Amino acid sequence: MPRLRELIEKNRQWSENIRRTDPDFFPTLSSQKNPRYLWIGCSDNRVPANEIVGLKPGELFVHRNVANVVVHTDLNCLSVLQYAVDVLGVECVIVCGHYGCGGVTAAMRDGKLGLIDNWLRHIQDVASKHAAELDPLEGEAKTDRLCELNVLEQVDNLCRTTIMHDAWARGQDTVIVGCVYSLRDGLLRDLGVRKTSAANCGSRGASVR
Repeated sequence: MPRLRELIEKNRQWSENIRRTDPDFFPTLSSQKNPRYLWIGCSDNRVPANEIVGLKPGELFVHRNVANVVVHTDLNCLSVLQYAVDVLGVECVIVCGHYGCGGVTAAMRDGKLGLIDNWLRHIQDVASKHAAELDPLEGEAKTDRLCELNVLEQVDNLCRTTIMHDAWARGQDTVIVGCVYSLRDGLLRDLGVRKTSAANCGSRGASVR
């Protein structure tokens, strides 16, 4: 089992390698305060936000939870959103799901996992809302489509928050977008949804299929 001292040693090696290849990395990072993007993604360890979009630490403000869910009672997520929009002034909020999401898969199986069942209920609500579209699908195609629909629903939830309404009301040009990441090829798919005001909440993005 890895122990803390092993991780500290790996950190030391990482820091030395960075400073050797890019001496300005840490001075630049320590002075960088205004990322352009807020990323709301899944906690899955296979989806490292900065790496898959080719950005350095400091260029992406990140919030992650199981299955990239945005809930109006989740003060953690809302606090991150408020700080990113009101204080950092991010230009773009990205909701990113991923195919093969364990949270989405677990929600579809409707098993008993414990406390997290309450969290997965939000995804099951998305599935119920779109049952007419999902019911004809099977297997991976069904799970993948629910991953996409989940992103679109969370984008909608975001644009209905008081934080975004207030930002848009004062003329802030913050856009909310949705995308999905594939573990199979490492590529992002744009779901074709753009929210730029309270007025266009509810309009759906295009299917990526």
